[in-house]
Amino acid sequence: MARTDKMKLGTFVYTFGFHPASWLHPASNVNGANDFAHLLDVAKRSEAAKFDFMFMADSPAAAVGDPNALARIPTKMNRFEPLSLLSALAVTTNDLGLVATVSTSYYEPYNVARLFASIDHLSKGRACWNVVTSDHDETGYNFNREGLDPHALRYERGNEFVDVVFGLWDSFEEGALLLNRESGVYYDKDKHHTLNHKGKHFQVRGPLNIARTPQGRPIIAQAGGSEPGMDMAARTAEIVFSLASNIERNRSFYDNVKSRMAAYGRDRDDLKIMPGIVVNVGETEAEAKAKVDYLIDKMHPDVGRLMLSEFLEADLRGVALDAPFPMERLPAAPKGSRALFDELVDFVKNGHTVGELIRHYAEKHTGNGITGTPTQIADYMEEWFETRAADGFILMFPTLPSSLDDFVRLVLPELRRRGLFREEYEGRTLRENLGISTPANRFAKS
Repeated sequence: MARTDKMKLGTFVYTFGFHPASWLHPASNVNGANDFAHLLDVAKRSEAAKFDFMFMADSPAAAVGDPNALARIPTKMNRFEPLSLLSALAVTTNDLGLVATVSTSYYEPYNVARLFASIDHLSKGRACWNVVTSDHDETGYNFNREGLDPHALRYERGNEFVDVVFGLWDSFEEGALLLNRESGVYYDKDKHHTLNHKGKHFQVRGPLNIARTPQGRPIIAQAGGSEPGMDMAARTAEIVFSLASNIERNRSFYDNVKSRMAAYGRDRDDLKIMPGIVVNVGETEAEAKAKVDYLIDKMHPDVGRLMLSEFLEADLRGVALDAPFPMERLPAAPKGSRALFDELVDFVKNGHTVGELIRHYAEKHTGNGITGTPTQIADYMEEWFETRAADGFILMFPTLPSSLDDFVRLVLPELRRRGLFREEYEGRTLRENLGISTPANRFAKS
C-alpha cells in the first residue's frame, strides 16, 4: 500500500559534523564547539528547510583511549552540556524540534522530568528526550562507578526511570490551571496528583512542580537494537534512531519493533523509525566522491586507528599502516554491525594493509549511508520510505553547515518534487509535526 504520510527528517549534530576530520574542513568554524552562534546557525538552517528536529547526541564524559588520537578529535572532548544548549535554542528558534540525549544511568527521574518539562514550555512544545542507558565505560568513572553497570541492570533501571518520568509529567491534568483571580484559586487541587512511586531503583513522591507541557509530555526518542532495547522502544518511544547496515535489515527491525506495540496498547503510527544515514551529495558522482576523499585524506592515521580499534575492540596502536592486518587481534564477534564486521574481515583476508582497511572503514563506518547525485540519494531515501524500512531519516552530515547546505540545495527539492517531504510545518509542536498522538494523562477520569 502506497504511503500517504510525509517523510520525517532530522539533523544529527556533532559540533562540526559527523566526520572526525570535519573540524579541519575550511568551511567549518574552528571555534564552533564553544560558540552558540554556530549551533544556532545550524538550527536556523534546519528550521528553514522545515526539518522536524535537531538531534544533539551526547555523552556526559570525555573519551578515554589513545591520547594522541583524542587530541585530534574534538567531538567528545569539548562540547556544550545539551540541556543548557536546548534551553538557549528553545527561545531563539520557532518551529524546529529540539532533541537531547540524557542517560537514565546518571540522572534522577525527577531532575529529568523537570528539565524537559521546562524546555517544552520554553519552546512551546518542541522538546524531545533521547533516552539512553549509556554504553561507554568512561561515563561511569565520573559518577561513582567503576565503568558501566551490566547491560540488563541498565535496562531494568532505565525502564523504571522512564515510567517515573511519565508519571511526574502527568502531575497536572489538562486544564488544571484555573488562574482565577476572583476566587483566588490558581489551580484545581483535584487535577493535581502525587505519584508516590516506590520501586526497585527509585522512590519518588512527586508531584512535579511545573504545569502539564504543551505536548502533554515531551517526545521520547531511543536507539538500541538489543531485545531489551526494542521492547523498551515499543513500550515508550516515539522516535527510534536505528543504524541497521542495509535496507533489508532495517525493514526487519522496523517490523520487529512496530509489531510489539499492540501488546502495550499503542498504535504503530505513534512510533517513527528513523535510521541515521551519512549523506555525501554532489552535482556528479565524482564530486560527491571527492568530498569523501577530502575528509579521509585530512584524517590523521592515529584517529583512523582509534575509530577502527573501537569498532573491532582491538588495540591497533603502533601497528604500521603498510603492514597486513594482525588477524590474531580480531574478536570472534563484532561489537556493532555484523554485516560491516564481516565486510571488514573479508577485506583484510584479501591482503589489504592496515592503512587500506582504515580508509575503507572511514567510508563505511556507520554501516549505512549514501554518496552520489541528488537523484541517487532521493532514490535511496524513497525506497527505504516507501517499502517501510523507515519513516524518515536522521541525517548525519559529514560537515556542518556545508553538507547540510548541500543537501538542502540539491536533494530537498527532488524529495519535494516527488511529494515525499513537506513544504511547510503541519503544526506548532513537534508532536503535531511528527503526526504522533498525545498520550492520555493516567490520572484523568475518562
